[in-house]
Amino acid sequence: MAYKGAIFDMDGLLFDTERVYQQTWHEIAEEKGVVLGNDFVGAISGTNGAHMRRVVEDYYHVPDGAGIIEDCMKRVKEKLSKQVPMKKGVPEILEFFQENNIPMAVASSSAVEQIVSNLEIAGIREYFSEIVSGTEVKRGKPAPDIFLLAAEKIFRKPGDCYVFEDSENGIKAGYAAGCRTVMIPDLMEASPEIRPYCTFVCEDLSEAREKIRETD
Repeated sequence: MAYKGAIFDMDGLLFDTERVYQQTWHEIAEEKGVVLGNDFVGAISGTNGAHMRRVVEDYYHVPDGAGIIEDCMKRVKEKLSKQVPMKKGVPEILEFFQENNIPMAVASSSAVEQIVSNLEIAGIREYFSEIVSGTEVKRGKPAPDIFLLAAEKIFRKPGDCYVFEDSENGIKAGYAAGCRTVMIPDLMEASPEIRPYCTFVCEDLSEAREKIRETD
């Protein structure tokens, strides 16, 4: 294969967990008497750190979003402690890369403990040689830092790696890192503005695997 590494986002890409996060964000908003606009999904998806705090502060109308973020993460962790729903095509694409001796990493905005827990509960931890959390980098998505670090950890140049993402923030980050980006839209369709940043836009990871087989 021409490409030598594969880096996967987690929420909304490997697992159908982005809906759990959105449900929880809205739970908290309702408790606080706040109505989150329709564009909240696109604004918050794939973010972490200072960027996430700014989004939360803007939409919840609070001076400091840290407490709301901590509350959301705690509730989601409890909800995902027993079952983590996997997205279509995950086992097949992981097997495909493993059979071709392509090292794989997870690069997620979530905390490393949550990433490991989800992978272990789903039974796919063994496929990934590296896990990179958004807490390990200075700038979160859409900055490229997390994908640059993931490529470094699997000993690959960013330009030799596929990045799989469901969010536009994530695609922008992968593109900025110089990776080959594959978008699998989750809660929102790929906008006309994001498509030029994508090598492929696929319905699911099964389709992505077939496109890579055909072209790489």
